[in-house]
Amino acid sequence: MYILGINAAFHDTAAALVKDGKIIAAAEEERFTHIKHGKRPVPFSTWELPFHAIDYCLKTAGITMKEVDRIAYSFDPEGVNESSVYEDDLLSDTEVLAAADVYNGWDTLFLNYIRKAPEQLRDGYPHHLQKRLSNAGNLNEKWAFVNHHVAHAASAFFPSPFEQAAVLTLDGRGEKATTGYFIGQGNSLVQLSSVDMPHSLGMLYEKITTYLGFLHSSDEYKVMALASYGKPVYLDDFRSVIHVGNDGQYTIDEFEPEAWWGRGRKKDDPFEQLHHDIAHSLQKALEETVLKLVNWLHKQTNMDNLCMAGGVALNCVMNAVIRDYGPFKNVWIQPAAGDAGTALGAAQWLDVSLNGSKESRYTAEMNHVYWGPEYSDDDIEKFMIWAKMPYKRLTDVAKETAAILAQDKIIAWYQGRMEFGPRSLGSRSILASPIHPDMQARLNNIKDREDFRPVAPVILEEDADEWFEDARVSPFMLFVFPVKDEKANQIPAVRHTDGTARVQTINQDQHPLYYDLIKEFKALTGVPVLVNTSFNTRGEPIVCTPRDAIECFWTSPFDALIINSFILEK
Repeated sequence: MYILGINAAFHDTAAALVKDGKIIAAAEEERFTHIKHGKRPVPFSTWELPFHAIDYCLKTAGITMKEVDRIAYSFDPEGVNESSVYEDDLLSDTEVLAAADVYNGWDTLFLNYIRKAPEQLRDGYPHHLQKRLSNAGNLNEKWAFVNHHVAHAASAFFPSPFEQAAVLTLDGRGEKATTGYFIGQGNSLVQLSSVDMPHSLGMLYEKITTYLGFLHSSDEYKVMALASYGKPVYLDDFRSVIHVGNDGQYTIDEFEPEAWWGRGRKKDDPFEQLHHDIAHSLQKALEETVLKLVNWLHKQTNMDNLCMAGGVALNCVMNAVIRDYGPFKNVWIQPAAGDAGTALGAAQWLDVSLNGSKESRYTAEMNHVYWGPEYSDDDIEKFMIWAKMPYKRLTDVAKETAAILAQDKIIAWYQGRMEFGPRSLGSRSILASPIHPDMQARLNNIKDREDFRPVAPVILEEDADEWFEDARVSPFMLFVFPVKDEKANQIPAVRHTDGTARVQTINQDQHPLYYDLIKEFKALTGVPVLVNTSFNTRGEPIVCTPRDAIECFWTSPFDALIINSFILEK
């Protein structure tokens, strides 16, 4: 049975395809359209379905829309009490609409677009995608609306390595919920409780993201990075408005940042210590609050394992606090923890609901994230010949690329299936040596990024505990670990100002060529670490196609592009 999952209600529009309990394909729409996050999370954009991602999933399976058995959409419009939820969030006409700001006047349009999604999928696809999307028949008969936080929870538990686990979901909002508590056991996922609008840790983080001059629902990770440069000067301000009960509930009082700290920063304003301290205080308040929620959930479930999803779960500094100071022995986080992952979660939830055997554990474990498009050597070579590219074929990709990196050059690395989720993890990456301290600045310059932004290390799994304190397997770059003092001078480029690094571990089963490359670099330098950052430039999604990769390469100051078996150099 083919089950197609779709996320389109807010942002990070995506599609995923599951067949008989196995993941076939998953991808974000942004990678095909070059529109960051697929679209902005405004209520009148709900009609924008991830047609290109859907087409890719169908192409991978070799089927058309007509052959899809069921469709799961990760938002349930019937779960919204319009009069009590949406109309309570009234804003003035002058304020910018965000995902959380659906209000009277837009609520009907927002929900009707969602209700009409089957018709939009059947008839609204772009003309060039008609081969797989046309003649789909009556999609209403195949359609299922899945609660947004249930989809998040399913994406966290069912692909996890655990037979049973507590599940915590944290994001801006779903239908009404902003935080969800669940228990997963075998093929069962039961909700314990939720925190509902208007109280939302995700929206609080978004609010301060906007105040600090960044784009909300997009740049929250920049605030997390900025926080490392500050002190908790304003932590008591946040504590004064966040109230956590003994029942897993919390409330957040209304407040205006301008009343506390004056005019907010504009996009091109310089960063001042005030901004660093606000970001740091916000980050600490988030960590304190979520740690209380995690402790409550542990008392309710008495389980050893915790699974997490939702956009807030992409905060790797918070995740490390949960790992180090929380009551759970093991923590697993969905690598596509943001809304994109709900496409997968909705499909898996429906799959388990329809087909999950009570006698056996639903098996869709995610050991890697490589569920996106890939291109053969023939495909790439034909394109380069057509485009008159000056390329060469490598005889030993790992060894020859490692030699380039050992010369302190920066390469673009394009290999195999694209990653699902916001992190580049060795298929669509920019790679460099971590040995020289100026490499962070060089990479930020290439990507046109803010100076304070850190870059992350990838390390051979078997060497991680030698280089990072209390290192564990971390294949999805979702936790930070302190760099060991005795190793800090050898990998200064990946050591953030607070002494930590957002680590990716890699083993040979996950990505053999990527693993071999790092092993060859270790043989040359004695360092089993590379800098890994996403293969894109500022404002652009991660590259998807060979054309994307080559265009990015030739318009950016990389030294080389390693694309499958080929190399392009400048």
